[in-house]
Amino acid sequence: MPTILQSALPDALTGDAALPGTRPCPPDGWLMVDDAYADQMAYRADLLRNKRDAVLYAPDEVLGPARELLDEVLACLPAKGFSVSAAEVTCPDGRTLVIDRDAPLLTLGHLVQEDLCILEKRGAEHVLTGAVLCFPASWRLADKVGRPLATIHDPVPEYDSNIAARVQRLFDGVQVGRPLWRFNRLRYANPDLHQPVRQDPDAPRPYHRSERQSILRLPRTQAVVFTIHTFVVADR
Repeated sequence: MPTILQSALPDALTGDAALPGTRPCPPDGWLMVDDAYADQMAYRADLLRNKRDAVLYAPDEVLGPARELLDEVLACLPAKGFSVSAAEVTCPDGRTLVIDRDAPLLTLGHLVQEDLCILEKRGAEHVLTGAVLCFPASWRLADKVGRPLATIHDPVPEYDSNIAARVQRLFDGVQVGRPLWRFNRLRYANPDLHQPVRQDPDAPRPYHRSERQSILRLPRTQAVVFTIHTFVVADR
């Protein structure tokens, strides 16, 4: 388990983190690269190699939205540090990554720091249909796949029926080219980025863990993507 810390939280992640707390995001502003990129990507590669079933859910049924998401990411990669051609990407840490359109979520897991969840409308609610989730914060991907928004967030105490309805309206209303973003901020005992198990409630918590989360709609499939960029910093 590597200890991977950012030097500081971005200023935008230091205010009020109340739910749902969304705000507009620039069309190309839902991806970030920070000072932990190389270390986080090395850890992601290790998880995708050794714990793939725990961090990747990519059934055949999600291939269309996943390919579209890969195209959107390639078009929005920050210009600084990335170089994109038709077949491969040169990354900020110097790696050259082959673009595999038959395994788009796996490719994305090796490309960006963000975890990426695809949700599609099934009846009245959006359901989690595919994801690359290397850095869970006290939840397991296997427990959430195929579930709608309202139950994905069990057992978050503040995620009551009122918040659930508001979040569903956000997912219904987010427009192509007009993503939204929000953040959370929690105290953690352990700096490990991969934490599928809930914390010991009595342990000291010297680490700040914050997720910058974005919500965007894919133009062709109309699937909604939920992105998670994780920061962990130590108390000073």
